[in-house]
Amino acid sequence: MAEHNELGKKGEEIALQHLKKNQYTILETNWRFGKDEVDIVAKQDEMLVIVEVKTRSSNFLVEPEFAVTKKKQRFMIRAANAYIEEKDVNLECRFDIISIIVYSNNTVLEHIEDAFYPTL
Repeated sequence: MAEHNELGKKGEEIALQHLKKNQYTILETNWRFGKDEVDIVAKQDEMLVIVEVKTRSSNFLVEPEFAVTKKKQRFMIRAANAYIEEKDVNLECRFDIISIIVYSNNTVLEHIEDAFYPTL
């Protein structure tokens, strides 16, 4: 497995532990709809939470969360709509980003709730 794939998997595990520690119920990981993928589908209280995890080994050029482009947001929204329809979910939905930077001896995690809003 390529080094960036291993880093991504490590980041997703860190994000899952963070969410569980903060009382989120994990419903799905790496849920796919066609070519679109949602890293984590979780529930917090009566809210469906669609989570994109971005992991980097540094923030030299840009913070990881800025890699969630408008195009990626559209993919996430499309996948979330498919998930809601397929699973017959009747909850409010929000989109979060978990940004993780893994340094050699330290990990920095930032959980951005309501990172973006779907547009019509």
